Amino acid sequence: MKKLFTIFTALFFATSTAVLAAENAPQSIAQSGSITVHITGMKNLPGMFGVSLYNSKKGFPGKHQKAYASVFKKMTNNADTVVFEHLPYGMYAVSIMHDENNNGKLDTNFIGIPKEGVGVSNNPKIGFGGPKFEDSVFTLDKKELEVTIAIKYRIAS
Repeated sequence: MKKLFTIFTALFFATSTAVLAAENAPQSIAQSGSITVHITGMKNLPGMFGVSLYNSKKGFPGKHQKAYASVFKKMTNNADTVVFEHLPYGMYAVSIMHDENNNGKLDTNFIGIPKEGVGVSNNPKIGFGGPKFEDSVFTLDKKELEVTIAIKYRIAS
């Protein structure tokens, strides 16, 4: 009888631990997806473009080193696509810069207005102070999500 009680107790704790572990586990692969970013409106100039994916407002929109993920590609024409895969479901925002002169940064004028092309998700109207994370955020809650971002050139370079 004591042996049967010990086996029952062991099974109970093993099952309880497995259930708790599953409930407290980080988001699984089943709760992940991809974001496809379609970029339009880039000037057909030489240069690179950078696409940064943020999962918080920290660093958004211009500090790509603080982004969740970033991709930098050589420009080949005035439209392109970047795919971010295996992302946990959640809130994200995207920023894009067109580094026309390949100097590795977004060039601005003396008051901070970009001289090169920029864009952010949701294509919000951008006033003084630049785009806000809250205006650019969207939710990844399915396997595949597509966003289209139009690059804007505010000052002729």
